[in-house]
Amino acid sequence: MKLRELTLADAPWCAELEQLLFPGDSPWSVEEFQSEITHVLTKYFGVEISGRLVGYAGMAVLGPPDDAECEIRTIAVDPTYQGRGVGKLFMDAFTRIADAQDAPIFLEVRTDNEPAMALYHSYGFATIGVRKGYYMPSGADAYTMLRPRLSERDRTNP
Repeated sequence: MKLRELTLADAPWCAELEQLLFPGDSPWSVEEFQSEITHVLTKYFGVEISGRLVGYAGMAVLGPPDDAECEIRTIAVDPTYQGRGVGKLFMDAFTRIADAQDAPIFLEVRTDNEPAMALYHSYGFATIGVRKGYYMPSGADAYTMLRPRLSERDRTNP
């Protein structure tokens, strides 16, 4: 498995996978991916296995450098490759970026996505709220989760 930064050439594949995984929740278009991938405040990564892109993930780094906050925008893995550690590669990259800036990380996750929640909990995230009807047009609820900044965490936990 190889983690790499996404390029504009990856946007069509990302939009295709988005359609497959999130058909009832306003999947992002090619143009939305292009905008996110090139935005100065975001970091977008892909994972390749045997030269094939099998997942993508993005995080924004917001606020001033001395008080930054991170927000995971999306994580998606081809169903054929789920459960093989692809999400862990993304989370390792995101937590390294956030910890280097002593930034907390926020995210939203569907309340019925137990595998994702288990992954996030393993990285020290805690549920801090519920957003009713967050995903549109399905109306599915989301948990808001937070991983505190490094300086606020017990150093024995991730």
